[in-house]
Amino acid sequence: MIQKLIDQMAGGLVVSCQALDNEPLYGPEHMAVMAAAAAEGGAVAIRANTPQDVRAIKRKCGLPLIGLYKKHYADSDVYITPTLSEVKEIAEAGAEFVAVDATSLPRPGGQSLEDFIAGIREACPQVGIVADVSTFEEGVAAMKLGVDLVSSTLSGYTPHSPQQAGPDIELVRRLAELRETPVLAEGRIWTPEECEACLQAGAHSVVVGTAITRPQLITRRFVNVFQSFKASN
Repeated sequence: MIQKLIDQMAGGLVVSCQALDNEPLYGPEHMAVMAAAAAEGGAVAIRANTPQDVRAIKRKCGLPLIGLYKKHYADSDVYITPTLSEVKEIAEAGAEFVAVDATSLPRPGGQSLEDFIAGIREACPQVGIVADVSTFEEGVAAMKLGVDLVSSTLSGYTPHSPQQAGPDIELVRRLAELRETPVLAEGRIWTPEECEACLQAGAHSVVVGTAITRPQLITRRFVNVFQSFKASN
């Protein structure tokens, strides 16, 4: 089942429908409508945060769903589905995949990534595992642990990964060249041209979030142009 869904995602756009609690579109009902719009536009899958949003989206939209649950623990900087407790909630909400932080950052309770992945396989064997990584070495390590997909999501968001304005296409290329595990390109992708560059680099699918589903930030990019124009005239 999971492999079939991965095959269906090949060469397609995954839309990340997420909103923080201080944003205008925060709430399951808004994210469900956003996911339905993405499906109508041709997306092949949805990425969403929290069990509540996952449930609402599954009721509204029939696309495969990569679920995650952002939660902070005092002893760790890992926050994307950091423990088995969050994984179980996402799986029970109906997500076909769960995205987890697979970086080298210390995990809550000092748990190793190997034990974490093994725990997911035992407790939730029905869900595919998406490993969000920030470096090539982390991607290789995740592949060796047998995850189903590796995503460049966290490149630029850990202190030890490249800090750059655009997507880390080189990371996508290096991981894809291994031909071990399908690679998702994600992070700071704003244009169709950048999506094409990711596909040319070997990405299995491309995940776009902010550029599609966060209108306040899209608007701000346009407004910045107007402000710059006024300042120079």
